[in-house]
Amino acid sequence: MPRSTDRKQGVVLLDTRPHTPEHEHSVHLKLAERLAQLLHTQVVEPLHEPTARENFYYLPTETLIDADRCLRMGIGSCDDLFGGVVSRPYMATKAISHPLPADARYPLGWTDAFARKASDALLRGYTVFSLDDAARAAALLLRDGPVRIKPVRATAGRGQTVVTSMRGVEQALTGMDEQELALWGLTLEENLTQVQTFSVGQVQVAGILCSYYGTQQLTRDHAGEEIYGGSDLTLVRGGYDTLLQLALEEHLRLAITQAMTYEQAALQSFPGFIASRRNYDVARGLNSHDKPCSGVLEQSWRIGGASSAEILALQAFAADPGLSRVRASTHEAFDAAEPPADATIFYQGNDRELGRLCKYARIRDYDHP
Repeated sequence: MPRSTDRKQGVVLLDTRPHTPEHEHSVHLKLAERLAQLLHTQVVEPLHEPTARENFYYLPTETLIDADRCLRMGIGSCDDLFGGVVSRPYMATKAISHPLPADARYPLGWTDAFARKASDALLRGYTVFSLDDAARAAALLLRDGPVRIKPVRATAGRGQTVVTSMRGVEQALTGMDEQELALWGLTLEENLTQVQTFSVGQVQVAGILCSYYGTQQLTRDHAGEEIYGGSDLTLVRGGYDTLLQLALEEHLRLAITQAMTYEQAALQSFPGFIASRRNYDVARGLNSHDKPCSGVLEQSWRIGGASSAEILALQAFAADPGLSRVRASTHEAFDAAEPPADATIFYQGNDRELGRLCKYARIRDYDHP
C-alpha cells in the first residue's frame, strides 16, 4: 500500500546495469542527494537487499521490470521511486512505440492494444522480435521512402541507421544478436527530415507534481558523432491540464496531446505499470513526401537526460509554494568552455569513455501568478 505520508528512511541509488559510466554515476549520486533534500532524508547504501519494512525511496538507473521483487522492496506506488515499473522487458523500451507486422513473432505478454490506443500519437513503423520479421517490415516501409532502424536499448540517438534499400537493411541487420532481439525487440520507422524533437513529461516527488514541455538540442561528442546535448524545459506546478492552459504554438500543443495519448494507452494496456518520472520524446519533421508529421518516438520511465532540470524545478516549487512556473535547462558540453556562473554542475571531468565532459543544469527564470 502507498505510504505517501510516511517519512522515508533514506534514498537508495539502485544501479541495475552491468556497467554505468563514471559521468552517469556522478550525476545519479548528485540527483539522489537532491531527492533526499526534497524528502527530508539522506542518501543511504544498504548492506543487504532492502525490504518493504525499511521504507526507502529508490532512484533506479533503469525502468524496473521485476514487479514482485519491487513489492518485496517496498516499491508499490509513485511515492516510492523516481522512475517506473513495468511487467515485461519490451515495455521499458521504445519497442512499444510501433505495432507488429502481420503474423510476426512476439514475446510473452505482448499486446496489440497499446498500438491501437496510441495510434494517433505514433509515426509509421513496426516493432519486430526476429531478423526475418525485421527484413519483412523494412520491405513494407521502404515502399514509401527511407527507413530508420533503431536498436531499442540504445540511448542519446546512438546506434541508429537510415537505409534506402534492402541491401542497406541486410548490412544494418548483420551481426545483431538474435537472443537480444527476441527479448527486447527492434524498431523500424519512417525516416523524417528537418526534425525537431520535443520533450513532454511529468515528475512527482514528495507530493509535488509538475508537468513540462521543451526542446532538445544536439551536440557532437569527441568522436564527432551527433548526440543528445541537453533540454530546455518550461515546467508548471500541476498536471497536463495546467500545461495546456499556457499560450502554446499549435505544434507544441499537438506534442503535449500526443504524449498524453501515449501515456494513457500505457496506463490502460500494461497491468502493474507505475511511474513517477514520465518523459516522452516527440518528433516533428517531414516525411519522404515532404508532408509534416508528428509522433512520439519513445518513452522514458526512468532517470534521463532532463532529470537534473526536473529535480531543480521540483526543489524550486518546494521552496516557494507561490511559484507556478519555471524555465530550466540541461546541458552536456564536450568542449573546454567553463559553464555559466548560475550553473549547477552535476559532472565535470575527463570521463574514461567519453573524454572531457561537463554536465550541468540551470534555472532560467521564475513565474508567480
